Amino acid sequence: MRAMEKMILKPMISRAMLVLIPLIAACSGPMRMGSESGASTVGTGAAAGAAASNENRQLEKCSASLGTVALVENQSSGWYGTLTGQYKLPPSAVLLKLLVQQSNCFVVVERSAAGMRAMSRERELESSGEMRAGSNFGKGQVVASDYALSPEIIFAQNNSSGIGSTLGGIIGGSAGRVVSSVGANTRSNEASAILTLVDNRSGVQIGAAEGSASNIDWGGVGSLFGARAGGSVSAYSNTPQGKVVAAAFFDAYNQLVRGLKSYRAQQVEGGLGKGGRLKVSE
Repeated sequence: MRAMEKMILKPMISRAMLVLIPLIAACSGPMRMGSESGASTVGTGAAAGAAASNENRQLEKCSASLGTVALVENQSSGWYGTLTGQYKLPPSAVLLKLLVQQSNCFVVVERSAAGMRAMSRERELESSGEMRAGSNFGKGQVVASDYALSPEIIFAQNNSSGIGSTLGGIIGGSAGRVVSSVGANTRSNEASAILTLVDNRSGVQIGAAEGSASNIDWGGVGSLFGARAGGSVSAYSNTPQGKVVAAAFFDAYNQLVRGLKSYRAQQVEGGLGKGGRLKVSE
């Protein structure tokens, strides 16, 4: 009986795929960042000083650095807990440090808790007399951070698209149930991120930018087609939410750099922080 069912189901599934494949081709595709398209990966390559190699070609760059910057993450915020807890992703600073240095727009200085502990440990070793002579970890060498770059994810989701269920109803029967099972594993990945740049000396916000990214993860398609026939379509089943979050930050950073390239300081009559123009009556 099972052999007979397989013989009946096989052509039915094949016919269902003729309907499903064009829809997959239309809906799936490369990572989309804001209004840009065509990028499937972000945050790739390496950086060494002002030099970069194998970086994403869409990354905005500066001919000269604008100053030093430290990455400041609010680890007590909800988005950070979701990023590192629910999605099991590393801190966003790991990605942003690479992008910032590759762009040559800022010189990155270390201010993370782990990084500062490592710097302090070396100084403690020198103070204890354990280091070789001439190690030179004395005072007055730490570079100041001119700016603070703060990231925040303001929206991220991983919801079922429902396309498979719709097709299942249209096709009907056993083949329809198979297609519906694909829909249960289909996810529309979206994320939006904000980057804020603050001047550390004055506390004035220099710039802010929002970035977004989206992609479709066809989670059941690879197993449905089989190991040999999945091809580029089944590759989407391996696309993590992290790629979308990273692309959102990539887009936000590009937007920020574009804004900074035409930066003009805001002017307040009478000077900043001296009462402003919106006077309160006595």
